[in-house]
Amino acid sequence: MSVVLEDRPIEQVREEVIDNLIYNYSHGVISAEAFERRLDKAMSTQVHAEIVALTADLTMQADEKYTAQKDASLNINYGQKSAGDKLDIKTVLGNSTRTGKWAVPKEINLLNVLGSTTLDFSDAVFEHQEVTVNVNCILGSEKILIPEGVNVICEAFCILGNVENKAPSIAPKQAPTIKIKGKLWLGSIDVEIKRTIKEKFVSFANELKSLFDDGSYGKYK
Repeated sequence: MSVVLEDRPIEQVREEVIDNLIYNYSHGVISAEAFERRLDKAMSTQVHAEIVALTADLTMQADEKYTAQKDASLNINYGQKSAGDKLDIKTVLGNSTRTGKWAVPKEINLLNVLGSTTLDFSDAVFEHQEVTVNVNCILGSEKILIPEGVNVICEAFCILGNVENKAPSIAPKQAPTIKIKGKLWLGSIDVEIKRTIKEKFVSFANELKSLFDDGSYGKYK
C-alpha cells in the first residue's frame, strides 16, 4: 500500500517532479517556456498536490542513466585526497584566481596586499568536509564564489573594512563547510553564490537536451 501523498517528505516529491520536468523537456515534450514556468512553480509551492500536478500530463519518467548524469553534473564534487592539506596564495599589487575543477585542501592561506583574490568553489572537488580559509588582507579585496549546498561561516576580524556574506549557512549538515577566518585592514570579503539552484537546473536541462539532439545520450554510460 503506497503512502498518502501528503504524508511523503515534500522535498522528495519536489525532486521527483523536477527530475521528470527536466527529462521531458530534454526529450522535447514541453517547450523551454513551459519548462521554466513549471520549474518555478515546483520550486516555490509548498503543497504536495500542486507539485505533482505539474507533471500529471507527462508520461516519460527519468531513468537510471538520467540519475547518473544528474549526480555527475549537479552534486557537490567529492574526491580522494590529492591536494595536500594546505594551499598558500600570496597576492601583492596584482590579481590571483583559483577556478575550474581544482582540488580543495583542508586549509587555504590568503595573503593579499593591495591586490585582488578570487576563490571559485563552483566546480571544485572537496576532499574535506571542513575547509578553513585564513585571510590576511591589507587594502585588498577577496571574492569567494560557492555553489548552493555549501555552508559558509565567516569569522574574520575587520578593521575599517567590509565583509559581505550572501551565502548563509543553510546547507545540510553533511555538506562541506567553509570557515573564513583572519583579519582585514581596509579590505573587503565578498561571498556569493555563483549560480542559483534554478540556474543549475536550467543549465543541466539544456545540456541534457543537447545530448539527446545529437544522439550522445545513448552512448553515455
